[in-house]
Amino acid sequence: MKINTFFAVPAVLLAAQFSWAQGPVNSKEKLNPVIENFVNEINRSSQLEDMAHELLDGIGPRLVGTPEMLAANNWTADKLRSWGVEANLQQFGTWKGWQRGITHVDMVYPRVKSLSATQLAWSPATKRAIEAEVVVLPKAASKAEFDQWLPSVKGKIVLMAQYQKIGRSDEQIKEFATPELYEKLRAQKEQDSKDFRDYVKNIGYDNNTLPEALEKAGAAGIAISNWTGIMGANRIFGAKTSKIPMIDIDVEDYGMLFRMAEKGSKPKIKVEAQSTVLPDAKTFNTVGIIKGKEKPNEYVVLSAHLDSWDGAQGATDNGTGVLTMLETMRILKKYYPNNKRTIVVGLWGSEEQGLNGSRGFVADNPEIMKGVQAVFNQDNGTGRVVNISGQGFVHAYDYIGRWLNGVPKNVRDQIKTDFPGMPGGGGSDHASFVAAGVPGFSLSSLNWGYFGYTWHTTKDTYDKIVFDEVKNNVILTASLAYMASEDPEFTNREKREMPLDDKGQVTKWPEVKQPRRDSRDFK
Repeated sequence: MKINTFFAVPAVLLAAQFSWAQGPVNSKEKLNPVIENFVNEINRSSQLEDMAHELLDGIGPRLVGTPEMLAANNWTADKLRSWGVEANLQQFGTWKGWQRGITHVDMVYPRVKSLSATQLAWSPATKRAIEAEVVVLPKAASKAEFDQWLPSVKGKIVLMAQYQKIGRSDEQIKEFATPELYEKLRAQKEQDSKDFRDYVKNIGYDNNTLPEALEKAGAAGIAISNWTGIMGANRIFGAKTSKIPMIDIDVEDYGMLFRMAEKGSKPKIKVEAQSTVLPDAKTFNTVGIIKGKEKPNEYVVLSAHLDSWDGAQGATDNGTGVLTMLETMRILKKYYPNNKRTIVVGLWGSEEQGLNGSRGFVADNPEIMKGVQAVFNQDNGTGRVVNISGQGFVHAYDYIGRWLNGVPKNVRDQIKTDFPGMPGGGGSDHASFVAAGVPGFSLSSLNWGYFGYTWHTTKDTYDKIVFDEVKNNVILTASLAYMASEDPEFTNREKREMPLDDKGQVTKWPEVKQPRRDSRDFK
């Protein structure tokens, strides 16, 4: 059967249509005894908080190529082994080695103030503290005008990001402003963003080439402010320089420096950004396996990426996904000793640079890919799972429905489903499997402000985790893994008929992409 339209089905309705799973769908449901053990264990003896402390407070952020990432690989493998799960590190490539040191930035003229700033990932270090005047980009209308100005940056620190006139969140402005003022400020913010984009385009550069040009012209450093729009939260990505430090300054301090420089006060800042360039580092996935007792060559895969950016602790991206999958493996090993299919947990490396770990696993394990029953991936914050898509597989409705029927009602009722859905082309690791035609499903969470507040920001810390929500997701994942393992049928992989795009062309199933196995392949 070919399907070329979407349809959405609440999970509770799906559950009512399948009878082989245990437990009626009502408030007094009798759970399958194995799943009931899962629920009791997670509610009474959860190890989530202790593991979160060890991973997030102890090891911290897990940037690919850093010693902390390797420490996290070893910690997760050791944790799995402590529960009797076979675990190992599987190398998929190498990355440039680097380790963060301290960042300290002070304004020293026209007055003294310590600034809130962070060096970007892989930023070159300052051999000694740099003290330099801060300047802003010129009001140039063309590349020729800008290039004429460029030599003046020698020995100075350049503010390269857009100036934010108002450092308040949209939510707060909307709460307190009159409707007329809100619309005025919103329109002005949109116009300012457009003007800055047009400015960068008109001077002939982009976010990658502009830092290179400033560095080549002799700038002492570059400062940006990648503000999220929420007070206190900036996003931290990678530096675009090879010799001079590149730092991010919180919106409040950045705005102060910008106004001073623009008004002619010639502010000076002192920057100490310590970091260490290390030899190229091997990059690994942590893989744990509980061998199947009846169908060892068929697999249920639990998936989450272990790496993170390093502006904070990587708590909700993706510490919570890792904790979910580890705790799921712990209780599966404890309460499901006779698993029919092999259960695999993959904690992937270098997801943040393009799903490299999971793509490497798909490419390197073709025999496993043939036998995958399902992949369950979690990677969007601390919230309870509220959506599961069929990812474009025609018959996903059938087997996802059977499996959801075994999930406790209070967990199941939170979830909306859409079938057949569209195949994920990226965004998280389930897409690596979907592209290869393997049923990979994203367990999509309620965002709890994820994209605005914690995603890749300086605020992605332990205290943002809501552990009751993570417990909910462990119960869901363990139940789905159990049901998928027990299912008498192997999942059907027939793909949907793809719809037309805006131009009337048939959209294509995502192509299989090879992982970047070396940092030099990354642009």
